[in-house]
Amino acid sequence: MVKVIRSTVLEAPIEAVWAVLRDFNGHDRWHPVVASSQIERGREADRIGSVRRFTLVSGEELREQLLTLSDAETAFSYCLLDTPVPLFNYVAHVRLIPVTDGDMTFWHWESRFDTPKGREEELATMVGKEIYEAGFTAIRAMMSEGAGHAVG
Repeated sequence: MVKVIRSTVLEAPIEAVWAVLRDFNGHDRWHPVVASSQIERGREADRIGSVRRFTLVSGEELREQLLTLSDAETAFSYCLLDTPVPLFNYVAHVRLIPVTDGDMTFWHWESRFDTPKGREEELATMVGKEIYEAGFTAIRAMMSEGAGHAVG
């Protein structure tokens, strides 16, 4: 089993970051690899068990299911149901923690999954860089723009 862990500190209040990440169907508005997304069967995006079907900018389609969501803990977890990438038994957890020194946010994102033998390092690097780190960069930019618009 492969385990990928990434974390960062964002110069934005936890409430602002959580407002964006909490929307399980909103990653097409901020993540650079997601072109479009929709929740299946007209369910609410924050309802446990909801499934998001999304298309990557490359044209590939994936499906993920929301497993947990806690406003009190500013955390959620999800699993991959269908993916063209060989990530098997993939379960991810996202957690935000307030950094009170400067009203910032600590963002922890981790996952565990199985891969075909010999592809562990390649796929762990892909998830860590192209998904998690790219997401950090995108949210950081979004929060900076938001702060700039609020001031201007």
